[in-house]
Amino acid sequence: MSMFRSGRPAALLSAALLSASVLATPALAESKYVAVTAIVEHPALNAIRDGVKEGLKAQGFPDVKFTYESAQGSPATAAQIARKLVGEKPDAIVAIATPSAQAVATATRDIPLIFSAVTDPVSAKLVPSLDPSGTNVTGLSDMLPLDEHLDLIRAFLPNAKKIGVPYNPGESNAVSLINALKKAGPAAGFEIVTAAANKSSDVLAATQSLVGKVDAIYTLTDNTIVSALESVVKVGNDNKIPVFAADIDSVERGAVAAVGFDYHDLGIQTATVVARVLKGEKPGSIATRTASSSKLSVNKKAAAAQGVTIPDAVLKRATKVID
Repeated sequence: MSMFRSGRPAALLSAALLSASVLATPALAESKYVAVTAIVEHPALNAIRDGVKEGLKAQGFPDVKFTYESAQGSPATAAQIARKLVGEKPDAIVAIATPSAQAVATATRDIPLIFSAVTDPVSAKLVPSLDPSGTNVTGLSDMLPLDEHLDLIRAFLPNAKKIGVPYNPGESNAVSLINALKKAGPAAGFEIVTAAANKSSDVLAATQSLVGKVDAIYTLTDNTIVSALESVVKVGNDNKIPVFAADIDSVERGAVAAVGFDYHDLGIQTATVVARVLKGEKPGSIATRTASSSKLSVNKKAAAAQGVTIPDAVLKRATKVID
């Protein structure tokens, strides 16, 4: 005779089965941990971080454990953070910007790595191509529309011949962009003049070295330069040299104009990839995407300070005008 035929023992079994069923439900199994790291803090990268967090909620992960660490511009610190996060065994790591993505890729071949704001992930050796990698890595590139940027500078300065570009030669995304810019520049009638800045404290001197040599200054999505953008703007203001940027957040900080991505939106786009991984897809089966939705931002006050007039045609198509 079964002891569970009736009464309290049967009730206990029912309760146990119900408890096991609840523990196995997808709702409780969806508790996930996403670790986010960035090479440095500046408005564009911070916007990606916030967009990822917001996007995960929209993708059905409102209670995800979410941590964030910045390397404060140090590749050595980025490597330390990567090893620390890997040791915590999150369900996914989001690495913002090339140096942080490279650090995480070195630290793990197993934990899903979703990179964001990596200009050239192939040259950075994160993925072999933009096709599905077959590894633990995928993500979003923010490769710049350089032709559009050069066209914008030409619209402001019809007679300009030389563009000065401060950059960090130790940052692989910056090197990739410089190489691409040196190819695109002559076709648009520009000579590209570079100035090296290996760390943020070098940016002012590097930019000052361009004075008297160039008609305009252009800042790439180079994290070292963007983190010290105020130094670039100071040189532009002091010497009446217009500063153009590759990211629209820099326009609010004093650049004259930029055609660029909405980096908060890039964070949301990144979150859609993270969500796919959290739901069970392998990162290696997801192709690397290039960010979409370029916007045009102009700053009237900066234009006046740097001695340039914003063309009416540019004002008419601007998506944001800062007075």
